[in-house]
Amino acid sequence: MTDYDAIVYDLDGTLVNLDVDWDAVAADVLEVYEAADVEPPSQDLWDLLGAASDDGLEAEVESTIAAHERDGAETAPRLAHADELLERTVPVGVCSLNCEAACRIALEKHDLDHAVETVVGRDTVATRKPQPEPLLEAVWELDADPEKALFVGDSARDERTAQRAGTAFEYVGDGPSGV
Repeated sequence: MTDYDAIVYDLDGTLVNLDVDWDAVAADVLEVYEAADVEPPSQDLWDLLGAASDDGLEAEVESTIAAHERDGAETAPRLAHADELLERTVPVGVCSLNCEAACRIALEKHDLDHAVETVVGRDTVATRKPQPEPLLEAVWELDADPEKALFVGDSARDERTAQRAGTAFEYVGDGPSGV
């Protein structure tokens, strides 16, 4: 991995496992839709978030998800790649589908914040993974070119993000989980 000018990590499932019951998060977001008397597009959390702006619910849905993530970051167990991050000699960043505050909480709880130069969460830029902009923002904040950067993640969504951003990609563990 010494051939890269920067390394960017996904957070959840890569550096830590956020202590979040995602089914409970989806249920709480569905309650936001119900309270607004809006038909949800599906039961999938990320579909609900994606459609929220169309119905004027984006701020409340985002706030609901972020609250769960921040709480889950407080007790998130650290994963093995967190130790690898501490050994890096090139600039390191985090690019996550989780909110930036949750990323920062988890990094601080595990004393990783000093080793990470930039954090780009779901709410840092206007688009979310698998769109390339969040990863590109992290890479640019590290003063690197996408072609000389590596993105490390745990999901097919992370791999698609890297492909779209023009960075190299590496899975943690044995390959993809989630979407």
